[in-house]
Amino acid sequence: MSSPIIYVVSDSVGETAELVTKAAISQFNGSGMTLKRFPYVEDREHIDEVLSLVSQDKGMIAFTLVKPDMRTYLKERAAVEGIIAVDLIGPIIDQIQIFSGKAPLCEPGLVRKLDEDYFKKIEAIEFAVKYDDGRDPRGLLKADIVLIGVSRTSKTPLSQYLAHKRLKVANVPLVPEVDPPEELYKVPSQKCFGLKISPEKLNNIRRERLISLGLNDQASYANIERIKEELTFFERTVNKINCPVIDVTNKAVEETANVILNYLYKGRP
Repeated sequence: MSSPIIYVVSDSVGETAELVTKAAISQFNGSGMTLKRFPYVEDREHIDEVLSLVSQDKGMIAFTLVKPDMRTYLKERAAVEGIIAVDLIGPIIDQIQIFSGKAPLCEPGLVRKLDEDYFKKIEAIEFAVKYDDGRDPRGLLKADIVLIGVSRTSKTPLSQYLAHKRLKVANVPLVPEVDPPEELYKVPSQKCFGLKISPEKLNNIRRERLISLGLNDQASYANIERIKEELTFFERTVNKINCPVIDVTNKAVEETANVILNYLYKGRP
């Protein structure tokens, strides 16, 4: 006797239907059952084709179709053919609609779109960590956005914030004694953003940082003349790159991010 065949039918990839069906089959130790997946079943002709194959194999159907008319058609046609057809998603969609009072979108493939969105976000976050603080200049040419600024201009938190928007961000710290990496000058200028800050504001931020670390707040790191020297070097560098410059002196990270996003998507700072 040939093994029983279960046809897994979906209007998308069919991963959900196959996973649920496999979970059910596991309760029978597999029992030599065979699964055949039929993804992207999008019209009645496709349903008729599947039903014909199922009828020949004397199989059954487990399906996830989100459009009500498609679900109804499959169930009615399967009943006429004497084929068992199990609706894996329709009943819970119907009950959630009753419970929430909201209408379902009835759009195939949304779970996969959400998964892809999630993984893009994780990839962007990992990218921001890997290429933070000029750690690996090779990342500059792979980035969607490159942030340029002296120390304590919120490059790292801004990189992470933008990563949650699924943008790959690298950042480069500028120090007068160290030439910027050559890769920086190969990045298209519209992808680079200089982060400008007033000397006085930066002086306060750095002094507070030194105090929080238990260090002397009179160190050269927080010296106003040293800060002005760094900012002059910053100005020379961004002028050479000819990239947009954002004054972050009194801006929260979210505000700076919005300026960057407006520039990227609307072509204006």
